[in-house]
Formats: sequence, structure tokens, C-alpha cells
Amino acid sequence: MTEKKLLLGADTDYPASYSPQLLHPIPRQEGRQALGILGAEPFFGVDLWTAYELSWLDMRGKPVVAVAELSIPGSTLNLVESKSLKLYLNSLNQERYRSVEEVARTIERDVSACVVGPILVGIHPGDSYRHMGLGSLPGICLDDLPVEVDAYAPDPSLLGLADGHTVVSESLYSHLLKTNCPVTGQPDWASILIRYSGPAIDREGLLRYLVSFRNHQDFHEQCVERIFTEIRELCQPDTLEVYARYTRRGGLEINPYRSSVQSDPPRVRLSRQ
Repeated sequence: MTEKKLLLGADTDYPASYSPQLLHPIPRQEGRQALGILGAEPFFGVDLWTAYELSWLDMRGKPVVAVAELSIPGSTLNLVESKSLKLYLNSLNQERYRSVEEVARTIERDVSACVVGPILVGIHPGDSYRHMGLGSLPGICLDDLPVEVDAYAPDPSLLGLADGHTVVSESLYSHLLKTNCPVTGQPDWASILIRYSGPAIDREGLLRYLVSFRNHQDFHEQCVERIFTEIRELCQPDTLEVYARYTRRGGLEINPYRSSVQSDPPRVRLSRQ
């Protein structure tokens, strides 16, 4: 199993110099096989990472601090293990670079090699990240629905269609998603957006289904792909988007997005981020 080789949960020293070899790939197909995805993926998507603890030295030796945004397509062969990315980014701390662009190119090159596919990196030094003010997910929040909940392991049987066979286009979201790291067991908290068109999904059942992930252990990306796959199979919407905005851990947040059509997720920073 790949997890046995991971840096997650292991005592590790922070690198003193540039160390791209720290980046650890996790084959995406390992999680997708469990979902019955054996060929082409039934979705488009991207994993949006935000790294809040990026720093390096300019050519005079003065530190620069910045926030980095990494866009890793869901079509890459691998995802990157989060602690290995954290340690890799910290290995830049004592390195000198001529420009922000040089740092971005370095990260793009190294992470692209790890995931086996092209990625994009944007870097926002100093106060330039202030343009990402707090926002909210679009649509209707499910969290005030008066549901009874007794399932805390993923239960797709909770999903179903609303009565009346109404066809809708709507955006529904919840702040109640919690999953757990498959290696350390630490909790991962997220807000999740379900945007779809087609037969109306039963909202109470959808909320209970999302809550049922509360004790589930898996990587962020694989949780979102499972939710996408199970909603698609059981509710059969014409179009479907699933987008989770996870809170940061270790200075990193991972926000996976999967869609049945090629589109971009809302670029929004939530209050817990």
C-alpha cells in the first residue's frame, strides 16, 4: 500500500536546503478502483491547493513571504501527499531566487514531475492576496434542515429524488462535511457545494448523506470523487458539480472540484479558510 511510504504520521526533520525529492506521489487510480472507475474518469476537475506558509530569500538574502495557489488537474496520474508538499515548500526557505516568477516556475516544474502532468502556480507576495476577501458558496444552505441523523459512515442509500419528479437547476451547500485522514486519523473539515441540473434531489437525504462521511477515512480528493460518483449513479442528474473547500492543516488547504462538464469552480475563500 502506498500509505505505508507516506510522510504523514511520521517524525520528519524539516529540510535545510532545496529538496524536490521530498515530493511523494499517490496514484489516483488506487482510490478510483474502489469506486469502480477502471477506465476514463467520468468527470473533469481540478485540485486547488492554497499554501499559506511559503517563503524564500531574495538575492540580498532578505526573506520574502507569500501565499501560493496550485491548480493540479484531476487528470494527472498522481496526487501529491500533503505533508511531502509542506516539507518541499519549506525546503525553499533558505534558497535565493531572483523573482517571484522564478519561484513559481520552480514549484510548477517539481510538482508537475511528481503528479505527472502540467500544473499552474500563482504566487501572491506580501499583501497582494488581499483580493481574496471572504465570500460564501452560491445557492441554498442545507444545514438548518431538521433532519434526524444516525449514520456516520458513508451511506449512499440515503440519496434519492424528491417527490413530484420536478426538474431543476440548483446549487446546494453544507458546512457540515467532516472526513478523516486515512493515515493519521486527524479530522478534516470542509464546506461542500453540490450544483446540478436534472430531477430534484431530496435535500434532507442529501444532507444526511454528506453527514454520513463524518467518520470516513480517505484523502480529500478521493472523498469528493466518491460523493460525485454516488450522486451521479443514484440521482442521475443531467449535469453535476461537486466542490469541497477544506480548512487548512499544516498551512495547506486542498479544495477538490469535480464536474460532469468542463467548467471552473467558484474562486471563493470561506470564513473558515
